[in-house]
Amino acid sequence: MSLFNEILIFMAAVVAGFINAMAGGGTLVSFPVLLAVGISPVVANVTNTVALVPGTIGGMWSQRNEFQSQYRRLLKLLPVAIVGGVAGGLLILNTSEDAFKSLIPYLILGATLLLGFQVRIKNWVVSRIGQAHSEHHNPIFMLSMVFLAAIYGGYFGAGLGVILMAVLGLVTDDSMTRLNFLKQALGFAINLAAAIYFVFSGMVDWRVAFVMIFGSLLGGLIGGKLAGKIKPEMLRWIVVSAGLIAATFYFIKE
Repeated sequence: MSLFNEILIFMAAVVAGFINAMAGGGTLVSFPVLLAVGISPVVANVTNTVALVPGTIGGMWSQRNEFQSQYRRLLKLLPVAIVGGVAGGLLILNTSEDAFKSLIPYLILGATLLLGFQVRIKNWVVSRIGQAHSEHHNPIFMLSMVFLAAIYGGYFGAGLGVILMAVLGLVTDDSMTRLNFLKQALGFAINLAAAIYFVFSGMVDWRVAFVMIFGSLLGGLIGGKLAGKIKPEMLRWIVVSAGLIAATFYFIKE
């Protein structure tokens, strides 16, 4: 791989880490760049997941004060999140390059739409919080919904945070702040479980992964410093626009 491509990948990882720290959706930037430099779709997806996991620690750590309030839920949901993340990882590793390549435009478009409707989904979650829930009477439903979200997270991952927030708003009854911590913790567990599985798969491009890890950590650090100075809404729509362009490109390419 040329030095230019390595620099491009590093910058994409910086941007992805920055976006994830500010608004979410960094995969919609880093994944297309990996494809653009010639990395095969499945390897690009697997490498991207492994590389961006360290950058998600900051978001969870910043809300660690909510850990005690979510301790019981985490004990209940972490096992299915981990198993679902591994199941999604197993699914992607058993998807052929051609089959996954044909899914790319749909996955990018779906993730982009999730990010685009993030505010509406958040408002829906808020409205659900104000209603009575039967969380404790439907544990199987709650576990099943989180498990399905985890499978998606292990398989592709972009927009996972939005999906988890919608699921948690549907199956639990708690404040947005607490749900956001639970979302962060579950998302981290899902991505970490898939990443650990990928590490032993032989599909990770480690040279690219190490470049991206440093880039995503730097981007996350910058994003954390600038939080509150840049409107996340503006950044979110920039990412949505980029996602729509990327999805259109891959639809045409197909």
